[in-house]
Amino acid sequence: MICILVWFSGKNLLISFRNLAQLTFSGKPNSSPANLFHIYGLPLFSYIPSLTHLLLPQLFLLSEIQSDPVLDSQSISGTGGQMPVGRDVQSFRVFVATWNVGGKSPHSSLNLDDFLQVNNPADIYVLGFQEIVPLNAGNVLVLEDNEPAAKWLALINQSLNKSTNGSSRLTASLGGSLFFSKPSLKKVSKSFRTESKRKLKSCNCTYELERKHSKDFCFRCQQPNINEDDLSSEPDEEGSNGFDISEMSISSTTSQMKYSLVASKQMVGIFVTLWARKECVQYVSHLRISCISRGIMGCLGNKGCISVSFLFHQTTFCFVCSHLASGEKEGDELRRNMDVLEILKNTQFPKICRTAYSRVPDKILDHDQVIWLGDLNYRIALSYSETRKLLVDNDWDTLLDKDQLKIEREAGRVFKGWKEGKIYFAPTYKYFYNSDTYFGEMKTSKKKRRTPAWCDRILWHGNGIRQLSYIRGESRFSDHRPVCATFIVDVVVNEYGLKKEIPSSNMKVEIEELLPTDNRYLRNLY
Repeated sequence: MICILVWFSGKNLLISFRNLAQLTFSGKPNSSPANLFHIYGLPLFSYIPSLTHLLLPQLFLLSEIQSDPVLDSQSISGTGGQMPVGRDVQSFRVFVATWNVGGKSPHSSLNLDDFLQVNNPADIYVLGFQEIVPLNAGNVLVLEDNEPAAKWLALINQSLNKSTNGSSRLTASLGGSLFFSKPSLKKVSKSFRTESKRKLKSCNCTYELERKHSKDFCFRCQQPNINEDDLSSEPDEEGSNGFDISEMSISSTTSQMKYSLVASKQMVGIFVTLWARKECVQYVSHLRISCISRGIMGCLGNKGCISVSFLFHQTTFCFVCSHLASGEKEGDELRRNMDVLEILKNTQFPKICRTAYSRVPDKILDHDQVIWLGDLNYRIALSYSETRKLLVDNDWDTLLDKDQLKIEREAGRVFKGWKEGKIYFAPTYKYFYNSDTYFGEMKTSKKKRRTPAWCDRILWHGNGIRQLSYIRGESRFSDHRPVCATFIVDVVVNEYGLKKEIPSSNMKVEIEELLPTDNRYLRNLY
C-alpha cells in the first residue's frame, strides 16, 4: 500500500490517497513501499495505520472530487516533473482610523473604546493622527513635542488591553497620573511591545526563496540601512526627566496583553501607530518607516506623510498616513494632488534583503496591499450657502458630486486605480470644539468661516482587500470627526512555487504538515 500526495493549485492543500486499498506494485524486486518511501528514517508501513486513522474522513470527501488528468500528470510524473504554484491564504480583520485632533493633547478621562470599536475586535489596528501638537514655529522648526504621542499610546493600550475588571492601568505608583508628568515616548512604547524592534525589522525570508536561488538567498538584514529609532521618533535618554515606565502600575503583564505595539512614529503633528494581536506579531518582519515632508516651502514637516511598510506572513503591506495641503480656494486641490504625487514618487523604503529575488518592495505602489489614510484636506466645490442648504436636506449624493477628491480621481489626476468606500456620513470638518455645530454657522466673517467638507478619508490599493465598514466617529474632542474603516484582507501564509518532484528527503516535512499538532497523536506514531 502506498500513499500518494497530490498538490492542487489554489488556497488549500488537498491530500488524496488514491485507491488506498487497491494500489498494486509492478512486482519488481525493489518496488516495495519500504524501499520506495521512508519517513523519519522508518518504513512507511509503520505510519499507514495512524495516517489512515487520522485522514480517513477526508478520504471519503476527496473520492468525490473529479481530478484534472493534466494536473495529475504534471504533479506525479516520474522524473523532472514540476508541481504547480500554490498558496495558502488566510483572512485577517484590519481596523484603520484617521483623526485630526486639532493640536489638543488628550486628557486622562478620554475613552477610546467607541473610537476603536473594541466590541468588534480586529487582528490589526492602524491609527493615524494629524495635528497631535499645535503647528506653531516651535514644533515645526525647533523640537517636536513627543508628550502627546506618548499619551495617545497609553490611551490606546488602555482600550485594546483592557483588563477583565475594566480597571485603569495608567496610574503611577506614586498616586499621580502619568498625564501630569512628561512621559518618554520611547519608554512608553517599549512597555507596550511584546517583540523587540530588531526582530520586527529583521529579514525572515522563507527557506523556499533560498531553495529557489541557492546562490543568492536572503541573508539577514543589513543593519546599517535601518534606523534603530524608526519605531519611535524620540531618542533614548537615560537621564530623561519625568515619567519613568518602572513607576507605572500595570496590572496586565506582557504575557497577559492581547495586543502588542508594532510601530509608532511621529513627524511634527503627524503620528501613526500600529498594533496587532500578540499571536500575529511573530509573523511581522521587514518593518520599515519612511517620512516625507510637504509643508512650508515643500520641505517642512507640518504637512506630509509617514509610511509604514512590513511583511505579514508572505504578503507585503504599506500604510500611508498623510496631512495634505490645506485651503479652500479654487486651485488648492491641485496642490493636494501634487502632494500625493510627490509622496508616491519620493517615498523610498530602505532595502533589507541583499538578494535580488526579494519580494519586499521599496516603493509604495509595489506592495501587495496599500491603505492610505489621513486628513487629505479635499473640500467641496460649492459656496458655503449652497453646501449648507444640501447639508440641511441630507442630500449626500449631490454634495459628493462636488467633492474635490471624487472629481480629481474621476479625472485621473490623482489616486488613479485606488478605491474608496461609499460615503454615507456627514462632512467631518469643521466643527466647534465640544460641539455638533459646524464652524461656519456662528461665524459671520467670511475670512474665518469654513465650508464643511469630507477632509478625512481612507482609500486602498491592491487585491485581496474587502471593506466591511466606512463610518465616522462622533467624538467632540476635536474640530474634526474621526473616520474609521474595517477591512478583511487576504494574506498568503504559505507560498510554494514551481519545484522539482519531492525527493524522499523532503517527505518528512510534507507528512509532518498533515498531522494534527496535538502531541498525543504524534506519540502514537512511534
